[in-house]
Amino acid sequence: MIQDFIKKITRLGHDTFRVSGAKTLYFDPYEIAGGDPADVILITHEHFDHCSPDDVARIQQSSTVIVTEKDSAAKLSGDVRIIAPGETTEVYGMQVTGVPAYNIDKDFHPKANGWLGFVVEMEGVRLYHAGDTDFIPEMRDLEVDIALLPVSGTYVMNVQQAIEAARAMAPKIAVPMHYGAIVGSAQDAETFKQALSGQVEVVIL
Repeated sequence: MIQDFIKKITRLGHDTFRVSGAKTLYFDPYEIAGGDPADVILITHEHFDHCSPDDVARIQQSSTVIVTEKDSAAKLSGDVRIIAPGETTEVYGMQVTGVPAYNIDKDFHPKANGWLGFVVEMEGVRLYHAGDTDFIPEMRDLEVDIALLPVSGTYVMNVQQAIEAARAMAPKIAVPMHYGAIVGSAQDAETFKQALSGQVEVVIL
C-alpha cells in the first residue's frame, strides 16, 4: 500500500508536493506553473515561499478547501479553514491534523506563532509534511507511514538533524524536501538517503 501511494506523490520543488489520489491535494504551492485543479490545499505558514496567493490561484477552484493557520488565512480567499497544532479537521474524507512546526535554535519560525506541519490520513496512509521546523520533541510521538522532512539547514533543521528525526520517527518512507530553491542542494538529499541506508527507506522525489 505504501509503495503504491508514494507513486501518487510528486515533488514540485522546495516544499511543494502534489498528491494525486482519489482527491488532488497540494502542500505549500510555490512557483508552480499550474497543474491539476486542487481539491485540498494545505499551507503550513505565511512565509512567501509557502503561502503564495498567486500560486494558490493557479490551482484553486470554487470547491477547493484550504486548511492553514491564522496568519496565512488572512492572505487567502475561498473556503479557508483555520486550525492550530493539535487540531483535526475532515476534508473530503481525509483526516487533516495540524502538528507543531517551529525552530529550537533560531528565530525564523517561533513556536508561539502556532505554525503547522500536517499529518494527513488518506487512502489508508498517514502522510506527514513537517513544514518549516527543526527536529522537535513532538516528532518522536508521531506515527506516520511517509514523512516529508526538510534537510537544508539555515531556516530549518539541517541534514544531520533530519537524519536523526527520521531515525527517531521510523516512517516506512522518508522524503527529503526544502532544498533546491531558497537554500539547500540536491547533495543534501543524497546525504540524507545515504546516511539512512538500511535503516529507513528514502525516496528522493
